[in-house]
Amino acid sequence: MGSEGPSPVTVHVTGFKRFYGVAENPTEKIVRNLQSFVEKRGMPKGLMLGSCTILEAAGQGALGPLYELFESSVVNRECGSLNQGQVILRVPIMSSDGSILQSRQTTLPVKEISKSLQQMGYDVAPSDDAGRFVCNYVYYHSLRFAEKHGIRSLFVHFPLFSAIDEEVQMLFVASLLEVLASLNLL
Repeated sequence: MGSEGPSPVTVHVTGFKRFYGVAENPTEKIVRNLQSFVEKRGMPKGLMLGSCTILEAAGQGALGPLYELFESSVVNRECGSLNQGQVILRVPIMSSDGSILQSRQTTLPVKEISKSLQQMGYDVAPSDDAGRFVCNYVYYHSLRFAEKHGIRSLFVHFPLFSAIDEEVQMLFVASLLEVLASLNLL
């Protein structure tokens, strides 16, 4: 009794289907393959993979499923099946048109996460811009929901596979999960 240790932090991962100008969205493939990838590789200690959800690229079309995912996470947590240190990890692709209307920030230590990933050899940098397309809209709502319910949200832009190979990006996701596990988010 009492020696079981802390409950694992559940990570929910979302990506986007392809959209105008992007024939193959890497986040769709990454999310689709993540479950089998972590089954082979294993999850870092202290983390548990929750849902892997692929959203429509239209901002308004993505919100319904995104909020359903959020609500189910909060309901499960309140029922005691998940720890209160949940992290909702977003993995959409970068877009470059439009403008940001309001600003919200994640409560996760982005600079520390970036530094750890850089030390692992990844070319990453923190940013205060989620893009100017669907990414910004959905991430804003993710952060708003996270703030309201005491959970966390992180947004990561992924380049096309023509820029960085799919295998390298899958290894990056595994490394990101390791970094998140090391943060002791409970």
